Amino acid sequence: MSPLPRRAALATVVTLLAGVGAHGTEPPPMAVATIAAIRAEVVDSVLVDGTLVAREEIMVGPQIDGLRIIEILADEGDRVAAGQVLARLDRSALEVQLAQNDAGMARAQAAIAQARSQIVQAEAANEEAAAALERAQALARTGIASQQTLEQRIAAARGAAARLTAARDALALAEAERRQVEAQRRDTELRLSRTQIQAPQAGLISRRTGRLGAIAGMGGDALFRIVAGGEIELEAEIPESRLAALSIGQPVRVELTGAGPVAGKVRLVPAEVDRATRLGRLRVALEAAPGLSVGRFARGTIETDRRMAIVVPLSAVRLERDGASVQVVADGRVRQRAVTLGSTMAGRAEIRDGLAVGEVVVLRAGAFLRDGDAVRAVP
Repeated sequence: MSPLPRRAALATVVTLLAGVGAHGTEPPPMAVATIAAIRAEVVDSVLVDGTLVAREEIMVGPQIDGLRIIEILADEGDRVAAGQVLARLDRSALEVQLAQNDAGMARAQAAIAQARSQIVQAEAANEEAAAALERAQALARTGIASQQTLEQRIAAARGAAARLTAARDALALAEAERRQVEAQRRDTELRLSRTQIQAPQAGLISRRTGRLGAIAGMGGDALFRIVAGGEIELEAEIPESRLAALSIGQPVRVELTGAGPVAGKVRLVPAEVDRATRLGRLRVALEAAPGLSVGRFARGTIETDRRMAIVVPLSAVRLERDGASVQVVADGRVRQRAVTLGSTMAGRAEIRDGLAVGEVVVLRAGAFLRDGDAVRAVP
């Protein structure tokens, strides 16, 4: 190409560039999604996980050893009343003892009757010997009766008195034997009554370990576990840092796997924290509802505070080392503004300071926008 055409082409390019510089405009502002800060209700809450347990668990077992279980009348999940029979033990051996006791009682009664008869005879003989002694003593004073006769009457009187004492002792012994037989009978009757295993209180049977034919023992596992009154609670561990926000009576929403929510209230705030885990055990009383059973996993949300506050979506907040901030849109420009963050829940953030109701912020704050950038707000 000759120098002339080259110079002509270069001149054309320069002219075009000059035209762009003279007549070009700034690119249109970036469109960003925005949202206005609103005043809404904010609920502070504490999340806890735990297990359903009995508020009070009653261990029901045999009060007598060595008897076989012959009948079981209640099972897991049954609601029972106070005094209701849950199981029966074999009482045949005790019934034999009761029959033997009846025979012993008959012998004791016969011995008492015999002793009383002997007392009557001994009293009569004692009175007769005493009268004979008095007559002998009177005759001896007048010299009619000899000393030998007097001594015989004295010996006879002493013998009669001894026989009376022995008869009375025999009666006391027979009565003591009767009392012993009566005590044995009461013991046998008590043991017989304990062959019926009863519920000490009304409640819900959460576990049954008794089996037909098994030998019941007082030292083994309880045959039944009863949830007293059917009251089931959530026992959950909570960090010590959240204990200050809890108080008795706070409402709790409890979620069960595979079941609907259950309402509850904080019943017991832990008074002791485990030194190793720094966790305390919280108790939440639950309202009666289907699906409550001891041992199930549950998750609770404890409401600790409820108030009106300024909120924005959590996506509108930038969290950096120096704190939280939002990107406010005003007069078509983005302004970075530091804010004081409060509670966050359900995708919303509470703004305690730095933002007013109605101010517009970028819905999804990010590093792609800088302070002062021109934007077109899209609500």
